[in-house]
Amino acid sequence: MLFKLLSFVESCELMSFTYKRFITYFFRGLLFVVPIALTVYVIAWILRFIDGIVPIPVPGLGILIILAFITFIGFLASIFITKPLFEIFERWVFRIPLINILYTSIKDLMAAFVGDKKKFNTPVLVKLSDTVFRLGFITQDNLLDIDDRTLVSIYMPHSYNFSGNLFLIPKENVTILEGLSSTDVMKFIVSGGVSNLSIKEAVSKKREDFNN
Repeated sequence: MLFKLLSFVESCELMSFTYKRFITYFFRGLLFVVPIALTVYVIAWILRFIDGIVPIPVPGLGILIILAFITFIGFLASIFITKPLFEIFERWVFRIPLINILYTSIKDLMAAFVGDKKKFNTPVLVKLSDTVFRLGFITQDNLLDIDDRTLVSIYMPHSYNFSGNLFLIPKENVTILEGLSSTDVMKFIVSGGVSNLSIKEAVSKKREDFNN
C-alpha cells in the first residue's frame, strides 16, 4: 500500500513537472511567434490594401504603379515650372472649411517624418516633478510668442498606441538624450517600457538644457 502511494506521488510530481515545462515552452513559443506573425500580417494587409487600390489582376503590379505615381508627383512638385500649380492648389484647399484642417494636419505630420525638416529626431527626457519623468520628442524648440519663458513643444506618445499628448515645457526641464536614437526611444515608449533602453547612461553622459 505504501509503495503504491509513493508511486502515485512520484507520478503526480512528474506530471506537474511536465506540465510546467509544457507551459514554459508554450509561452516561449508565443513570445517568438506572435511578434513575427503580427508583423507579417500587418505588412501583408498594408500591401494587399495598396495593391487593391489599382484593380489589376497581377499581384504586386498595383503597388509598383502607385509607387511610380507618387514618385512622379514628387518629381513634379520639385520642378520650378510646376511648383506654382501646387501652391495654387494648396491655397484653394486652405479656403475650404474642415478640409483645410484635415489637409494641413496630415501634411504637417508627413513632413515631420519624411520632410526636409524632420520633427521626431530629437528624443528628450522631461522632468514633470521631483519624482516623475517622461520621454518625448521635440516638435518646436522656440515658442516665445506663447510665453515670456522659453518654451518647447514636446510630443509624448502613448504606450501600446499610436496616439499621444503634446506638452509645452520650459527648456530647463528638458534634457536631450544624446546618444540614443529616436527609433529606440519610440520603441521603448510604445512597448510600455518593456524594450531595453539605457537612459541612465545617456543622461549621465551629457545632461544639458537648450540654453547652452
